[in-house]
Amino acid sequence: MPELKVTPQHLEHDAYLYIRQSTPRQVLENTESTQRQYALRDRALALGWPLERIHVLDCDLGKSGSQSAGRDGFQKLVSEVALGKAGLVMGLEVSRLARNSADWHRLIELCSLAGALILDEDGIYDPANFNDRLLLGLKGTMSEAELHFLKARMRGGMINKARRGELEMRPPVGLVYRDDSVLILDPDAEVQAAIRLVFETFDRTGSAMQTVKLFHEQGLRFPRRIRTGVSKGELHWVRAAHPRILQVLHNPRYAGAFVYGRVRTHRLPDGKHSTTKVPRSEWQFVIPEVHAGYITWEQFESNKKRLAENALGFGGARKAGPVREGPALVQGRLICGVCGERMSVHYNIVHGQPVPTYVCQEASVRSGEKVCQRVPGAVVDQAISDLLLELMEPMTLEVALAVQQEVEARITETDALRRKHVERAQYEAELARRRYMKVDPDNRLVADSLEAEWNNKLRILGETQAEYEQQIHKQRLLIDSQTRRQLISLAAEFPRIWNDPSVEHRERKRILRLLIEDVTLINAEMIQVHVRLRGGATRTFRLAKPLPIAQIRKTKPEVVAEIDALLHRYCDREVAEVLNRQGRRTWQNEPFNLKKIAHIRQAFHLKCRYDRLRARGLLTAKEMSVRHGVTTTTINAWAREGRLRKHPYDNAWRCLYEPLEEHAIVKGHGGRRPIQPTDIHRCTRETRCSMKRTPCGRDRRPGRATRPRHSERAGRGTADSKPDRRCRA
Repeated sequence: MPELKVTPQHLEHDAYLYIRQSTPRQVLENTESTQRQYALRDRALALGWPLERIHVLDCDLGKSGSQSAGRDGFQKLVSEVALGKAGLVMGLEVSRLARNSADWHRLIELCSLAGALILDEDGIYDPANFNDRLLLGLKGTMSEAELHFLKARMRGGMINKARRGELEMRPPVGLVYRDDSVLILDPDAEVQAAIRLVFETFDRTGSAMQTVKLFHEQGLRFPRRIRTGVSKGELHWVRAAHPRILQVLHNPRYAGAFVYGRVRTHRLPDGKHSTTKVPRSEWQFVIPEVHAGYITWEQFESNKKRLAENALGFGGARKAGPVREGPALVQGRLICGVCGERMSVHYNIVHGQPVPTYVCQEASVRSGEKVCQRVPGAVVDQAISDLLLELMEPMTLEVALAVQQEVEARITETDALRRKHVERAQYEAELARRRYMKVDPDNRLVADSLEAEWNNKLRILGETQAEYEQQIHKQRLLIDSQTRRQLISLAAEFPRIWNDPSVEHRERKRILRLLIEDVTLINAEMIQVHVRLRGGATRTFRLAKPLPIAQIRKTKPEVVAEIDALLHRYCDREVAEVLNRQGRRTWQNEPFNLKKIAHIRQAFHLKCRYDRLRARGLLTAKEMSVRHGVTTTTINAWAREGRLRKHPYDNAWRCLYEPLEEHAIVKGHGGRRPIQPTDIHRCTRETRCSMKRTPCGRDRRPGRATRPRHSERAGRGTADSKPDRRCRA
């Protein structure tokens, strides 16, 4: 008898009744099952438990029993059993308590240890008894298997409908189901215009981020449909976000295709679900052209390929991807000719400007090996630029006309979308007005609320119209006659525009990617460049490597020879001036100066002007003063008067003097009868002076005695009187 299993020890503890329904819909519709579960309370009363000690746990109504996570009632029941407070655990059937074998067997084990009984509609079981425990385990296994069978039947029906493309799944924004379960474009013209603008902008720019920027710059909003909550199904207009635009571009439903199996859902230990995207090759069903779409399946395939290329730009090496702001012209199109991997771009700052270098570092990143090769980007970019100009020459007129049509089409698209914004604002304002006019004037609470709503809609309408007029004015400036003439003149001016520094690097790269598929580089004795064009044609050419910086900075031999020759006649400063007048420049394209000439002399071991003059026998002012018995001031004065020939070796204040060989200079003197310094012939011991004018400068007339002057008597015995004594000797 089941009653014999209930002992006084069991009655000393409380009885717990666990009530659960799997879904909220079952709670509302399967009321009989709920009443049957509450009726088990009478069974506990019949077994001897008082009403106040019978606890009903019904907080898990509407929750699945496949797991314990999120079921607060079941967790409380387990904790009460583990604490030894429960003498009886009641449930209509095993599936009400748990649909998971792990949770069910854990509860059985706790009841066995705590001495609690388990009661269902069929009877009372003692988990401590082997037979009862075996029966409870079998019931738990069957309950879990029943859930598996239910899911298998449901999934089989879903797969069968998905195989035909008839399975109804939640459509993305811009697509809605009709009453006959046919998926069509959203009847809202503004929603359609926004979705079409996304695909047209991406087709033009090739970048999802550029598409987002267009919405932001134009002040356009993107539709979003609320999926849950009290506002489920309502359409909101929000700011365009990059993840949202990517979802639109990756979704094949916009191409009119039915796809099943794009994601897989896994349950986490905490009860939550994790969604994983499945590769394209593992999609279960792909049926193109099942319903209406915004683009064709071919356009979707092209967009997926472009997005895959762009996604490579977010890797660690940024090997490929969308066009970037840097000056590297073939960024994202380079392939290493040695290992076949993609090449990345490194930038170095040279004279304040970034200079690209193409590097293959896959082996270095993956296995720690050396960098495969480095190729200077300046020479490669210049060669590719010349090739592009050659390829574009016969097509420039067509490109100019296509650009003009694209600008006009873009303006027409955005204008239509803004006009729909204005129409929607007008409709909402008119609707608010009608609501206000229909309200009872005596009901002031409702009338005031509707009046405030009407005023708010009018304010939004005014702002929308003002923004529309402002954008229209800007767009008119873009398509005026002058702009059209400038676009048409692109055919003749394309080379100048291509080389214009004000043109962004991003625009050049976009043009290049329209014509060039990839570029393969091999850095050998010469740089080998293999270009593969979009149509399949190839071009190959060889480029000379740029000189190393040491050779670039090295002064040219002809300049060194010129400096060596000029140093015979000029000092360093004068040599720099002569070279600048000749139009010569340094390797940095700067004029020469004193420091640069001195550096070149030291680097090439050239004798300076001073050493060259000394080698020719020229003397300093000190040496000349000792030789002639005068002071250095006198030597400098004689040089200024032209009696001595001086040669500057540094500047106008430091120079060397040519020594006198056949002439000598006699210093003059001041006084009442001053005498200027004079040049005289040197007298030798073998010959005497026979001229009328003596070496000392005085007349030797016959019959007239010579008397020394006062200055000569006063200076007798000094250094200045020595030349006179030599002459008299």
